[in-house]
Amino acid sequence: MNILVLSRDSKLYSTRRIVEAGRARGHDISVVDHVKCDLVIARKDPHVVHNGERLRQVDAIIPRIGASVTFYGASVVRQFEAMKVFTTVESQSLVRSRDKLRSLQILSKAGVDMPRTVFTNYSKDVAGAVERVGGAPCIIKLLEGTQGLGVVLAESRKAAVAVIEAFNSLKARVIVQEFIQEARGVDIRAFVVDGVIVGAMRRRGKEGEFRSNLHRGGAAELIELSPEEEEIARHATRALGLRVAGVDMLQSTRGPLILEVNASPGLEGIEKATGKDIAGEIIGFVERSVVTKSSKV
Repeated sequence: MNILVLSRDSKLYSTRRIVEAGRARGHDISVVDHVKCDLVIARKDPHVVHNGERLRQVDAIIPRIGASVTFYGASVVRQFEAMKVFTTVESQSLVRSRDKLRSLQILSKAGVDMPRTVFTNYSKDVAGAVERVGGAPCIIKLLEGTQGLGVVLAESRKAAVAVIEAFNSLKARVIVQEFIQEARGVDIRAFVVDGVIVGAMRRRGKEGEFRSNLHRGGAAELIELSPEEEEIARHATRALGLRVAGVDMLQSTRGPLILEVNASPGLEGIEKATGKDIAGEIIGFVERSVVTKSSKV
């Protein structure tokens, strides 16, 4: 099978592991920088050109699209979809999940529980927004932030108002979110592939840090999810149409709460914490899907 990994850096852990897993299973797998792709849009012969070479006989793509290039990355995935190439992450699902506000609205409509969240159009009633999430402390997040960047814990109402007003003055879009005190800087990442949870880890922020992101110095450990946590993780991915995803959630007194569903979750933390071959699970999903697709033709 000819598989392309859409990634800007072949040396990244996740990209490297997917390539290794694909080759170990006998596939022809290579890395294509999606930003360097040209899209030839035509009724009869849509195709993709990478570094001057037309990409031919592609059976499947595995998108690893960074947040900063979501627009163009999704366009490349959409082009492969037009070429009838299987993709582990569909373009529409990628776009939905990358828009924090839109994804939360979709999850809310689907009945997925999450921390109470408020979004305003640069409202002057900043204090009102804080009160609507239960008051301080509260979380303030930039809509475009990733890996814990642009996330602020406001300890007091005065601090929350000041931070939101500062962001508003810069015309930076933010959401205000309920702070789940009992989580204590700990969250859960469940890795879902084709509707199955293939690994889960508990992430704990370093001392004095409320964010648990591994990029921020957090630590990870293996965890066994409760049936309720497993169900909400699967439900969240179904709601967003994602078939490969990292689901981040908090444990609270009212049950698991979804924070975010990541369309390009990193493999390093989850593989090291669980000891599982998550990259191999992704390749297995591609194999099953391409065979099923071929049998229907």
